[in-house]
Amino acid sequence: MAFTTRTLSEYDSKRRLAASGIPVAEERLCAGPEEARSAAVEIGFPVAVKLCGDAIAHKTERGLVRLGLRDETAVHTAAAELLAAARPEDGSVSLLVARMVSGKRELIAGCATDPTFGRCVMLGIGGIFAEILADVVFRLVPVTRIDALEMLDELAHRDWLGPFRGEPAVDRERLADVIVGLSVLAEQDARVRSIDVNPLIVHEGRPVAVDALIELEVA
Repeated sequence: MAFTTRTLSEYDSKRRLAASGIPVAEERLCAGPEEARSAAVEIGFPVAVKLCGDAIAHKTERGLVRLGLRDETAVHTAAAELLAAARPEDGSVSLLVARMVSGKRELIAGCATDPTFGRCVMLGIGGIFAEILADVVFRLVPVTRIDALEMLDELAHRDWLGPFRGEPAVDRERLADVIVGLSVLAEQDARVRSIDVNPLIVHEGRPVAVDALIELEVA
């Protein structure tokens, strides 16, 4: 039987992460500029606004992300511009309004399917250092808490998880929660082919998923 894949929207992907105990940035899904404006007021400024849909995977490359919006007018304008930038092939779209999460460190995490070994969970150094350092570790699913903590120690640049430029050390237990949560998500749904959490921003020592996509296998 032939299979194809389907990528969930960023919003739906992050809802699944949250259900598995992975912290995600506070956000609202909105239909139009006025609803986006109201959502931004509820969340608190500054916010990010993104065009969201199942067929939109690479938002940044298409300029479908607005960051650091600090007032209602900026949000309303950005929302209108993003909706106007939608293409017919994007299908049904909406607006994602999210709290801006700040931090000097970024991690990458996720799940991949290896043709030989099966599904595995990964964790690595992200941001501008991702390609330079190429510091990534893997574990086959299922991943235990002991496995997750060992993964942190196996990073070549694990000292980077300690105190950094005035920020506290990364909360190892909460980071282990993320790794185990990814494994649980994959275990509970055999259709999951990949999970991409990038970036996972370290905010006041705690990892927060700011962007994520899940790819499912469908018949």
